[in-house]
Amino acid sequence: MSVLIKGEHIDLGYEGEAIVKDISFSISEGDYLCILGENGAGKSTLVKAILSLHAPLKGEIEFSPQIRKNEIGYLPQQSSAQKSFPASVEEVVLSGRVNSLSHKFFYTKEDRKIALSNLSRLGIENLRRKSFSELSGGQMQRVLLARALCACKKLLLLDEPVTGLDPHTTSEFYRMVDDLNDDGLTIIMVTHDIHPALNSTDHVMYLGRGYFYGRKDDYFKSEMGMRFLKEAGHHD
Repeated sequence: MSVLIKGEHIDLGYEGEAIVKDISFSISEGDYLCILGENGAGKSTLVKAILSLHAPLKGEIEFSPQIRKNEIGYLPQQSSAQKSFPASVEEVVLSGRVNSLSHKFFYTKEDRKIALSNLSRLGIENLRRKSFSELSGGQMQRVLLARALCACKKLLLLDEPVTGLDPHTTSEFYRMVDDLNDDGLTIIMVTHDIHPALNSTDHVMYLGRGYFYGRKDDYFKSEMGMRFLKEAGHHD
């Protein structure tokens, strides 16, 4: 499969102070990558770098010609501001097409078709007229995922997507992401949850006490992988 994003010997940080040092990675089309690590280890900083919102202190993140930087679907961590969007579900999902507007001022029929298609894809077309602020937490995440899908063509970036969700809703969300990956979408998920890393991902990046990037089986056989399993309460 072709490489979509590549970084070699990257340093990430702020005001000249590196949080993450000398990391290298290569993400190919169809990959499912989980980014694991402690709080403050630089996961959010890496997300900003992949989204081209924050430049590396050293090195460069290279993008394949197959993927434009504004065509990465992004589902950020939930916030109270998101939960109070004064808009309908359809309007929220349609806002994922804003990067396609270019110099236009109005959404096109194609934009609306894509929005409706993603509502249907995630099984929430029946919610399209509802107010976003009236939805449950799980419904909100489906809507925001549909919004992210409206923006992306090949790559979906998820930042702690199940925070605050109950176990059943979390499992449903992971199944949706698995299906998207099975359909060929490249997934990058930042998470504290060990389950998607164990069950679904094919690659793991670990930031914190050491650095790892590679196949998940190799990670969980490594010293840091076994330590992460133990700290996450997984003893199988």
